[in-house]
Amino acid sequence: MKRFLGLVAFLFTFLLVFPAWSMMEPDRLVDKTVQEVLEIIGKDDKIGEDKERMLDLIETKILPHFNFTRMTRLAMGKHWSSAAPEQQDVLVNEFRTLLVRTYSNALTTYRDERVTVNPIRELGDRVDATVRTIINQGSGKEPVPIDYSMEKGPEGWKVYDVTVAGVSLVTNYRGSFNSQIRRGGVEGLIKTLSDKNRSLEGK
Repeated sequence: MKRFLGLVAFLFTFLLVFPAWSMMEPDRLVDKTVQEVLEIIGKDDKIGEDKERMLDLIETKILPHFNFTRMTRLAMGKHWSSAAPEQQDVLVNEFRTLLVRTYSNALTTYRDERVTVNPIRELGDRVDATVRTIINQGSGKEPVPIDYSMEKGPEGWKVYDVTVAGVSLVTNYRGSFNSQIRRGGVEGLIKTLSDKNRSLEGK
């Protein structure tokens, strides 16, 4: 679980910069952003020492490239429709905050990874696509396959799920969300997410 979350944290950095790139085709968007972000992190050895600076970087650059509403809806599964609109809004915000705070520390731990982005052939008029990448970790570690599930909307391509070595981020959270809802309903899940975010805030 910890390894999975760490890898996803690394992947989130791929879509941190230059919102104009979101109008590119999805594979080009990922490839260009990978190279740019790895260069920034590699050159800025002080970013890991400033929590607020890292959080600000994520908050201002990551959100335009991820569809957190769809991610939350998929993670909620059948329970999404049972939540009131106000609860849905709170869930999206809490889930987004959880992801940002959980992964912010891990973003500074990667320096020498190499990333291969497989081109998409014959994208055509599709508005849903999967961008497949390989993370070469070095030091004798096995390469890790990464799939980005992306959809095209009015603002360009956005990520709604990330699959690491066959394990979906959304599916991974769906299990824990379902357990919380069975125990305490939607309000119980909201409280759990809120409590977790408060605990992460001080770390």
